Amino acid sequence: MNELALNARMSWRARRLHSQRLRHFFDSQRQLLSRPLEQVPILALDMEMTGLDPAKDQILAMGLVPVFERQIHLEDAASVLVSIDGSVGHSATIHGITDLDLSGGLTPAVALDWLLERAEGHILLAHHAPLDLAFLQQAAQRQLGERLPLLAIDTLALERQRLLRNEDVLKEGSLRLDACRSRYGLPRYAAHNALTDALACAELFLAQSACLGKSLHCHELARLYR
Repeated sequence: MNELALNARMSWRARRLHSQRLRHFFDSQRQLLSRPLEQVPILALDMEMTGLDPAKDQILAMGLVPVFERQIHLEDAASVLVSIDGSVGHSATIHGITDLDLSGGLTPAVALDWLLERAEGHILLAHHAPLDLAFLQQAAQRQLGERLPLLAIDTLALERQRLLRNEDVLKEGSLRLDACRSRYGLPRYAAHNALTDALACAELFLAQSACLGKSLHCHELARLYR
């Protein structure tokens, strides 16, 4: 998106935020718009949830992997489990997280604070970003009383655009994380672990950005999710 247009949209949205914490976080993202991509602190994010509906399902785990200057910084990677109301139910068969695992997890309020603290001054990165970000925005609504707009890069959207430019047929499953990685010769990791999936997303992004073959600025890849 055009930098001036995106900056204007973000400035307008920031003025509508009542929470000083959220406004400060959002401004920290806006200040990165004009930077070259390699100079932008990026934070790959993945979450495990009880389902796919942000209105009724809950976050179980968050994984974060920093990327800066085209390098993954595993020494600063981190993940947390998040306690929930009720049971994980049948979703445990997908992510492997049990009720016992969550007994020592962070409360949703503390988990949101944990994420905001680490993500401040970063552009978020996710595979199928609208899903993860919708859960984050719902968490902000519940814990802080308002929806948090977020600036993020979506590796799924980048791959879809690349395939369409090449006039490739988008087959079912072709945009899944492991399918996207395989096209760049990246190894397959076990899925549905928040930290591992965040790392897989970060590696995919570095491969994608290398294939773009030109110096990009943050505003050219990032999108505002409201």
